[in-house]
Amino acid sequence: MPIVHIKKLQENAVVPTYGSEFAAGADLYALEACVIPPAQTRLIHTGLAMEIPVGYAGLIYARSGLASKRGLAPANKVGVVDSDYRGEVMVALHNHSEVEQSVAAGERVAQLVVTPFLKVDFVEADALEDTVRGEGGFGSTGRK
Repeated sequence: MPIVHIKKLQENAVVPTYGSEFAAGADLYALEACVIPPAQTRLIHTGLAMEIPVGYAGLIYARSGLASKRGLAPANKVGVVDSDYRGEVMVALHNHSEVEQSVAAGERVAQLVVTPFLKVDFVEADALEDTVRGEGGFGSTGRK
């Protein structure tokens, strides 16, 4: 199992935790309380820096309950923590609801999935291989 080293930048920072044995995402916790007005985004500090292993990325996703019940989700939909980043991990939390939302210190605000990725070489070509789908774009699969 890969190891992610965590550095607490603030004493009251909470190390990510998994909610269940088979959870893919580890919960990230707010360092401080804040209020997010409707349709606004706030940077939520975690007070943590981490060392993601080379060949992996930390992907920051919404917590389903927070998003569906309170309208709070990462503004960028999925945040990316690269293996060479050593600064504080923060969550750009957006309030999609029509009412002000409060975030408490120590509240779970997002989840972090650490996953391997493939780095590729992009090579310019004059032509691409044909496929059945071809140039069918948004919503084109399954259409007759």
